[in-house]
Amino acid sequence: MVSSRRIMDIWMAVLLVMIMSLTGCGAQGQSAGQAEQQENKENAEPNTDKSSTEQKQKESEQQTGSTRVVTDAFGEVEIPVKPQRVAALYLEDYIVALGQQPVVQWYTHTWGTQEYLNLDVPLFDMDGSIEALLDVNPDLIILPGDPDAAKYEQYSKIAPTYWLPADVNQNMPKTLETMGDLLGATDKAKDVLAQYEQKAAEAKGKLEKAIGKETVAVIRQSGKDKSLALFSAHKGFIGPTMYTDLGLTPHKLVTDIKDYHAQLSLEKIPELDADHIFIFPSNGDWNTDYNKEAIAELESATLWKNLPAVKNGHVYKVERSHWQTTAVTAKMMQIDDVVKMLVK
Repeated sequence: MVSSRRIMDIWMAVLLVMIMSLTGCGAQGQSAGQAEQQENKENAEPNTDKSSTEQKQKESEQQTGSTRVVTDAFGEVEIPVKPQRVAALYLEDYIVALGQQPVVQWYTHTWGTQEYLNLDVPLFDMDGSIEALLDVNPDLIILPGDPDAAKYEQYSKIAPTYWLPADVNQNMPKTLETMGDLLGATDKAKDVLAQYEQKAAEAKGKLEKAIGKETVAVIRQSGKDKSLALFSAHKGFIGPTMYTDLGLTPHKLVTDIKDYHAQLSLEKIPELDADHIFIFPSNGDWNTDYNKEAIAELESATLWKNLPAVKNGHVYKVERSHWQTTAVTAKMMQIDDVVKMLVK
């Protein structure tokens, strides 16, 4: 009887162990299933992220090829976000400074081209037909100067056209900033402006030590009619660079000019007793025949020879190409000329 009971207890213990083993296996099976589901889920998640990334990239590409609305001298205009073929007439300097290449270069029979840029692109004759731009297929046209509604309409038929606002024209920092924005190169524009400002500041220090408060004037001579134009201390090609950025002292006749420049008559020449005079031709260069003739006639005039700057050898001939513009590369070249000629 005892023996039978012990046998019964043993079988009960074996049965209990078997039940517990089966329960454990079920739990393990459930855990394995859950782990597999979790693994499948985790493997699926990166695919979702990948799809999202691809979608964002696609949207970015669509944005790159899209347009945006900006405001110019005539109001709102829709332009490419990333223009690739830009015609910036008489603004090519800024295009080059921003590391890009214009599709054409500005040209007139009177002034020629901006030779100092050494561009190898087709000429666009400003005196010719605007339709000639169709040959280079620009995706953006940028224009400076006084707004002309009729021309604006003509240019706009060829490509989206942006006419610089009045407060930007003849203002190098604002023009550089605007061009950087239009070309999608705002950081590059900031870098270029910083380079210019550093160059001007260094030159200003050298000039102050070299000539102090000695007075300066800048003249343009027309080789054809032999007239002389004296540049303002505040406006145009010369004033902002010479008298603001470089801190040079303008002659009294210069400070009296309210416009960009004023004609300097023969009668006024004796009053131009500046310590230093810079002069450049209005057209061509100093090797052009009519410029040779004009400067020779001026240099032989008694009124001219009696000027202090002439007597002291302080008259400096500079080249029209980079002096007859307010653009950033040209202004850096102007600074180089001034330092070279005034700092001994």
